[in-house]
Parts: sequence; C-alpha cells; structure tokens
Amino acid sequence: MVPTPLISNIMSPCPYFIEQDQSMSAAHAIMRRHGIRHLPVCEHGKLVGLVSAGDLHLVETLDDVEPNRVSVKEAMTPDPHQVRPNAPLREVVQAMAEHKYGCVLVTQGAEIVGIFTTIDALRAFAVLLSDG
Repeated sequence: MVPTPLISNIMSPCPYFIEQDQSMSAAHAIMRRHGIRHLPVCEHGKLVGLVSAGDLHLVETLDDVEPNRVSVKEAMTPDPHQVRPNAPLREVVQAMAEHKYGCVLVTQGAEIVGIFTTIDALRAFAVLLSDG
C-alpha cells in the first residue's frame, strides 16, 4: 500500500502576508511582485483572514471603492480554512472540493508555514498520473 502523502510535502511555503489595515492596492502590489493569487491577512501578526486576487477584483467593481483607500479587511474572507502540516493530502483535497476552497493555509500553532492552492493540487495530481 502506498503511504498517503502529507500536505507538508506538497504545499508551497507562505512567506508573504498583509496586515488587515493595509490598502487593497498594497495587496495587489504584493501579489503581482511575487506572482501569487492568495494572501494571508493578519492583525498584528495574527492570522485573521485570507484575500485572493478575485476577492480584490470583486470589491473593486463596487461603486465608490478606491483601492488606495479601502483596506484589505473589507475584501478578505475571515477565518480561512487551516490544516496542520501532517494533514493527509487526500483529506485536504476532499475538503477543498467539498467547500470550493481555492486554497488552504497550513499552520503550526499560530505560525503560517505554508499554503496549498488548487495549482499545488494540480501539480500533485500530475505527479501521481506520471507515476502510474
């Protein structure tokens, strides 16, 4: 029997985050600079939410929204789904599919150690297909 891969072996490191009081424009800048689509949102270093490029775009389409003046807090999803590094890949992708999550955050205690996105899932799937 093949051992179940753990999320820690497949996740991407998550070295970037943004404070909730920073502007949506600042979040866009971080995402563009690092080629990412999801960004953990913190309050004084503590995880409070997650914002995606899609979230930012949706809020920006509303009337009277100025991305330089509106905070990330207004666009974020509070309390994002989190898993521990030893979570089995199978359980994580099942939860993502069931709840339609674009990503999950991998946390160890209060520390964000990684992120697992649909792109990471597709990469893992490609590896599994090539080994078969």
